Amino acid sequence: MEEMRGENRRREEKRREEKRREEKRREERRRQEKTGEKRKEKKRKEEKEEKRRETGQKRKREKKIEKRRGEEETKRKRRRREETRKRREEKRREEKRGKEKRREEKKERNRTKRKYKRREKEVKEKERK
Repeated sequence: MEEMRGENRRREEKRREEKRREEKRREERRRQEKTGEKRKEKKRKEEKEEKRRETGQKRKREKKIEKRRGEEETKRKRRRREETRKRREEKRREEKRGKEKRREEKKERNRTKRKYKRREKEVKEKERK
């Protein structure tokens, strides 16, 4: 009877020990799964951050390109405005030159007319005498 109790006790202890080992294994497995998940989560976060960074850089690059395009466009517009202004000024100058030339020609005609009239007067004066 005493032996039976001892044997039962040993069996019970073995069972408990086996249960403890099983529980330890389960805990270890859970812990590893958790760390694996954490690793995966960390990796996912890093990838997300990297993607965000890349899109930010891409946006910056695009912004720079857009800015450059805008600057080029404004330069083109400014150049065009300058050219039209210069053309207008040149046209104005040409018109002024033309007016001045016509004025000079008119003055010259008047001078010659006066000259001829004076001569005619002189000739008539001489004829009268």
